[in-house]
Amino acid sequence: MRYTLRQLEVFVAVGRFESVSRATEALNLSQSATSTALAELEKQFDVRLFDRHGKRLQLNESGRALLPRAIELLDRAGEIESLLAGNAGLNGFRFGATLTIGNYLATLLVGEFMRRYPGCRVQLDVHNTEQVLRKVAHFELDFGLIEGDNPNPDLSAEPWVSDELVVFAAPDHPLMREKHVTLEMLARQPWIVREPGSGTRQAFENAFHSVRSQMDVRLELEHTEAIKRAVEAGMGVSCISRLALKEAFRRGSLVPIEVAELNLQRQFHIVWHKQKFHTPGMQAFIALCREVTAGAARSDEIVMRDASGRAIEYR
Repeated sequence: MRYTLRQLEVFVAVGRFESVSRATEALNLSQSATSTALAELEKQFDVRLFDRHGKRLQLNESGRALLPRAIELLDRAGEIESLLAGNAGLNGFRFGATLTIGNYLATLLVGEFMRRYPGCRVQLDVHNTEQVLRKVAHFELDFGLIEGDNPNPDLSAEPWVSDELVVFAAPDHPLMREKHVTLEMLARQPWIVREPGSGTRQAFENAFHSVRSQMDVRLELEHTEAIKRAVEAGMGVSCISRLALKEAFRRGSLVPIEVAELNLQRQFHIVWHKQKFHTPGMQAFIALCREVTAGAARSDEIVMRDASGRAIEYR
């Protein structure tokens, strides 16, 4: 063959990062070695794979067509290496999870996966929905577990498990003395919410669309734990996944506010690029995701168990 796996590895890294310097860091090569490998690949086949915009390289039509095929070939080469090393072909993978899933489910899933397949290396990136979708679309992640909707036609989104947001406050909040809380009453409260781009923020705005213009959003925070602490301190009310509030509700440090006219249901999804080759490791992890949610009607009803069969509590 007129190309090498190293050349394809360099091409894939530059294609993902659109930068020779970032590809250099990821591959642990010198910048000259990275540039040379890419230049030789293009020269050997008399083809341009990137449009040059100053220091930025952007995949052109030929490069976009090659990228998923090059990734698949490298993945299959990884399978061969794993088989030769006696690891049953389960080569590593990198996936993303949005913050609620990443903090309360994904690490438990990775723990169970590593128990079943101790030789497989897994890398987890935790971001909001917008960032995970962007990274999956650019092949920076093999797949993602997301809370929000997927608007990208290049990605497949498989419904995974239902989830429910819940409005909540500190136990001594004035609304807790009300027998019936309306949307209008909630709109007048100071609110602490997730940042734009998160699936939770998207679901929150959809649920409160009729009063959104009247709402007093005081604080935007990226992490659910920070939101919980702020609400516990009496800074306002909020609305996040019931999954993230399970332990706080059990302790009584936070309490739910039921509002009959609100629809706070949503769906978690598993997403991957339609052109992404599914390695055995990726297939096994996605199968595990389906397995652990098979008997759960909602995300906070998922039960994970350790090697002895005891239920694992997530907090």
